[in-house]
Amino acid sequence: MPQTPSVIVFDVNETLLDIAVLEPLFARLFSDASVVRQWFAELILQSEALTLSGLYVRFDELAAGVLRMVGDVRGVCLAESDVEELGTRLRTMPAHPDAAPALAMLKQTGFRLVTLTNSPPSAAPSPLERAGLASFFDRSYSIDQVRRFKPAPETYRMVAEGEGVSPADLCLVACHVWDTVGAQAAGCFAGLVERPGNAVLRAEGVPFPDVVTADLQTLATEIVRRWGAVRLG
Repeated sequence: MPQTPSVIVFDVNETLLDIAVLEPLFARLFSDASVVRQWFAELILQSEALTLSGLYVRFDELAAGVLRMVGDVRGVCLAESDVEELGTRLRTMPAHPDAAPALAMLKQTGFRLVTLTNSPPSAAPSPLERAGLASFFDRSYSIDQVRRFKPAPETYRMVAEGEGVSPADLCLVACHVWDTVGAQAAGCFAGLVERPGNAVLRAEGVPFPDVVTADLQTLATEIVRRWGAVRLG
């Protein structure tokens, strides 16, 4: 029988939780809400640079540093209260409307659901608890444990080891192609949600996600169609 995933591993930031809640802060600071995209892209770039360099800084601390860097680049002097507001908003991001129905469908089908995030563990209530999604998950993993940011292969292997399965038993769900590429390179299945500002990467040699949809509920439906019978069987 062909290998099928039994554990669905969810990215958290932007995949499940809506980073649009950050836009008012960036609109106030830079008179352009879209600068949040520059900040987020730079945050991922710098996190990967640290991992490749063998260094590690907590994601929340790096997020604050990158905000200051964007301010320097744009000639905007930021107050410490601005940096603190970023942290508050990151901890209280709401769930995307399609998240809970998708998670419920997968849970009812018999998949084990876990999360894997670049963010460090947080005191209760966690962002997922605040967003009303924590109860869907059997376990939450943070790359803080291995001190390497996604898409480093150690992050996905950590989840496989924690679940007592092989990477081929995992399906990583994310809206970032750098995350799905990392998961597939580590031997996992992958599903990509093309949320606004995100798209699949079509280039020779780049693994194409096993499932690509425009929203999380459709992606869950496709996962159930492809692999759900094994869970219910």
